[in-house]
Amino acid sequence: MSKRVGIVGAAVTPFKAKWNEKTYYELAQMATREVVKDAKISIKDVDSVFYGIYNDIFERTCIPEHALHGLIGMQNKFGTRISTGGATGAYTISAAHAYLAAGRFKTALVLGVEKCTDCFDFMSMSATPEVIKSIGWSGDSFFEQKLGWTAADSYAEVVLAYMDEFPKDLKPEVTAKISSLLSEYVKTNKYAQRQHDQVTPEEVMNSRLVVYPFKELEICVYTEGAAALILAEEETAKAISKNTGKPIVWITGLGEANEHSFAGKNQKIMPRIMSDYLGSQRAYKMAGIKDPKKSIDIVELHDAFVHQLEISMAEFGLVPRGKADSLIDDGLMLPGGKYLVNPCGGLIYSGHAVGASNIMSAWSARNELIKRKKKTALVHGTGSTIAQYTAICILEHD
Repeated sequence: MSKRVGIVGAAVTPFKAKWNEKTYYELAQMATREVVKDAKISIKDVDSVFYGIYNDIFERTCIPEHALHGLIGMQNKFGTRISTGGATGAYTISAAHAYLAAGRFKTALVLGVEKCTDCFDFMSMSATPEVIKSIGWSGDSFFEQKLGWTAADSYAEVVLAYMDEFPKDLKPEVTAKISSLLSEYVKTNKYAQRQHDQVTPEEVMNSRLVVYPFKELEICVYTEGAAALILAEEETAKAISKNTGKPIVWITGLGEANEHSFAGKNQKIMPRIMSDYLGSQRAYKMAGIKDPKKSIDIVELHDAFVHQLEISMAEFGLVPRGKADSLIDDGLMLPGGKYLVNPCGGLIYSGHAVGASNIMSAWSARNELIKRKKKTALVHGTGSTIAQYTAICILEHD
């Protein structure tokens, strides 16, 4: 019989466009130091570590986790790395949960870190072209990458196909309103990259076009930072909770799915993010959720692009497909509405430190569940070519 697993500690470093003064080693150390402090334990009490690090090129080494193991005090203990694009953090939580639920370990450190702007392009004397090129290696290196594939192009394919099917959904004024709303939420997140970047819907709509239909203020920003969780099996979690005085947030449901990475017949269904749909259904089943609309209070989802945020909410069954604009039109995610969506500011305003992003989302969801005395949150990660990967975590606060 599998054991219950809960979150008993969580921490993030500040998310920044560039950490000039820190290596990724130091960012990992910062997050580790803060998370064991939050759980009121020593690193010596941690049995295992699961690293979420997306891109070797960002870290300038092919096995970026190898140097971290001893530096964070985990020498001679179990450690493994997960890399699944933008879903890296959520998949890392899932992997740690599996080991704890199986009884292999009593405690686990889930540690995500990314240092993307150590990449640098000496032709333009900026990081951006090299970062985008490094992400481009996540695509098909025989065909897509050589054509100049980017993450924005990839997600735009899905969004445009959805808009072909539902031409009255994803209206520009709605996507602009969602971005503006997230910019207001981020004001309370002192660790966010864009804490003080509040924008109006009009400013969003007037921002430059990046890839149709994405405007500059509707897309995530690349980020450097780290995030960490301490997970523990039930008896250990209860002991830690008693010592800290903080409630346990249980991981009650997990669901993952990886789609085909190419479009076409019997491959990727372009108007859908089937990985989101299948992953959420599997997570609901594990958590015993029959009607997510009645059960989910808080959603911390991977909003690489606002349009994808809307489609993902529909794939989760929280709004109807073809009527995702009801998030704003019917007030479902407005203050006081049915769902609290990305209260941390999401990846657009908090920042997208890829391997750490979904772990940061879990940190935020845990905080909000405890602070607001809510019961259930959904944490989501998606990534790779045309939203191929998805991992979903259901968190519940007793």
